[in-house]
Amino acid sequence: MKPHRGTLILALGILSLFCAPLGPAAWIMGSADLKRMDAGVMDSSGRQDTNTGRIFGIIVTVLMIIGLVLILVVRMSAAHH
Repeated sequence: MKPHRGTLILALGILSLFCAPLGPAAWIMGSADLKRMDAGVMDSSGRQDTNTGRIFGIIVTVLMIIGLVLILVVRMSAAHH
């Protein structure tokens, strides 16, 4: 059985609050590891940290996308004036 990476994924999720590009990494890695845990090929003792890191990653990724869309809208609006 593979060891869990819950601590790493949680750290990536938390660090993504300060470095947004880490958010998608936490989301992708967390989702993959949760699937492995469900399949019984990865130690599930890190499930809570893995899921928490994944959630941080999702939140930061969504906020990053919203921010980028807002920046594009503002720039396009300013270019038309």
